[in-house]
Amino acid sequence: MSAFESVETFETVNVLRDGAAVIVEMNRPDVLNAWNPQVGEDVVHALRGCRGDDVRAVMVTGAGRAFSAGADLGAFAAGAKTPSGAPDLEFELHARYHPIMREIRRLEKPVLAAVDGPAAGIGMSCALSCDLVTVSERATLNHAFTKIGLGPDGGASLFLLTRVGWTRTAAIMFEGRKVGADEALAIGLVNRVVPTEGFRAAAEQQLRELAAGPTVAYSAIKRSLNAQIMVQFEQLLALEAEEQQRMSETEDFVAAATAFMKREEPTYRGR
Repeated sequence: MSAFESVETFETVNVLRDGAAVIVEMNRPDVLNAWNPQVGEDVVHALRGCRGDDVRAVMVTGAGRAFSAGADLGAFAAGAKTPSGAPDLEFELHARYHPIMREIRRLEKPVLAAVDGPAAGIGMSCALSCDLVTVSERATLNHAFTKIGLGPDGGASLFLLTRVGWTRTAAIMFEGRKVGADEALAIGLVNRVVPTEGFRAAAEQQLRELAAGPTVAYSAIKRSLNAQIMVQFEQLLALEAEEQQRMSETEDFVAAATAFMKREEPTYRGR
C-alpha cells in the first residue's frame, strides 16, 4: 500500500507526499488527463509549491490509464480568440503551459515523469521536459501534432532533439506515430521501462530513492544540464507559439481539428 498521502487538491490536480517526495498527479482520468486551461493553472501552482528545501524530489504523473492525451481541443475551441476568430493558441501557450515546462526545468531537484499509458502532444512535451522518464510496458509517446495540422509546442522540438537526435526527431515529428515503451527505451527517449502491473509502486519507490539521494549534487547536475539548453529553450518556446498561432488560422488546422473530434481522417490542402 502506498505511503503517499494527499496534502493538497486542486480542481484538476492532486498533490501527494511521503516525506520529502512529492507527486503531482493530473486528475482528469475521464478524458485521459487532457490539458485544458485549468490543468495548466493547477499543475504550475502545484509545482511552485515544490520549491522549498523540504521537497527533495518530484514526480509528475497522471491518474487512471494515461499520463496525458494532450490538449483538450474542445476547451481550446471555447477559449480565447484572435481578432480573426481563430483560437488564440499563442496566448494559451505563453500564459498557461510554458510556465509548467519552465518550472520543471528550474526546480533545483530531480523531476521524474511516470508515464503509464499514452503521453501525446503537449502531454509528451511535459514528460520529456522532466529530468528522468520512467514508463510502463503499455506506455506510448506520440508527438501527435501533425494529426491536427499543427507543429510542436511545449519545447518538444528541443527535448526530442536533445534526447534522440535529428534523424529520429524528424521521423517522430513528421510521421506522428506512437512510439511504444520498448522502442522508446532503445532509442533513448525514456530512461526506464517497468512492468505495467505494479508500475505505480515502482515509480513511487524510484521517487523515494531520488528524494533520499545527494540532492545538492542533483541540483548541480541540473544547473549544468540547463546551461546547455535554456537559452535555446526560451527561444524555441517563443518560436513554437508563433508557429502554432500561424497554423491555427489555416484551413488545414480547421479541417484536422474537426476530423479529430469526429474521429475521421482529415484532407489537407496546404493552406
